[in-house]
Amino acid sequence: MKYKLVVFDLDGTLVNSLRDLAIAVNEGLRKAGLSTHSVEEYRIFVGNGREKLVERAMGESYGDKKLRAIVKDTFDSYYKEHCNDNTVPYIGCDLLLNKLKKAGIKTAVLSNKPDEFVEKILRKTYPEHSFDIAWGKKKQFPTKPSPEALNAIIEKLGVKKSECLYIGDSDVDIFTAGNAKVDMIGVDWGFRTRAELENASAGFVASSADQILEYINEN
Repeated sequence: MKYKLVVFDLDGTLVNSLRDLAIAVNEGLRKAGLSTHSVEEYRIFVGNGREKLVERAMGESYGDKKLRAIVKDTFDSYYKEHCNDNTVPYIGCDLLLNKLKKAGIKTAVLSNKPDEFVEKILRKTYPEHSFDIAWGKKKQFPTKPSPEALNAIIEKLGVKKSECLYIGDSDVDIFTAGNAKVDMIGVDWGFRTRAELENASAGFVASSADQILEYINEN
């Protein structure tokens, strides 16, 4: 078996967190006196970290420092308490993680969401699985699609880049894997479309966790 490490994106890949993210940002928008958005609209807002999420949701109002601070601070405090209210694992991913562990393959998570939320969400959604590393956005690394955090995970876990597989649901993930020069699988059950993944030149797009396992076993 070629791969010794599989690194997953979190939101839209391992967990469906869209509703909780939308509710938290909308709470901030309301407090700032701004218009809110539907949950579906947040599909194109997420993926590049909290700062970009807030910027996209606020639109032209993002330039107002006072309003921006209200939205960000409200998001942080609200999401800290409610990040697991509606967030759930995607079907089949728990079994996939279990099979990877049994095969001796290391697993990691790399998310653009603030680091403080990642472990909390994983404890609730995947309580039976222990990831070798689970990182959100850390101060010492820029957000994806920069490869720096992914490169650090690969180095820390002592595998070669040729032995690493990265999995995500957006063009940001495809570009991250490309910048790090590692193999990548796109998943079409997340927040973005299969068309986006294919347009970004995803080599393989999976529609189920079983297809990911088949890909790994065949390579």
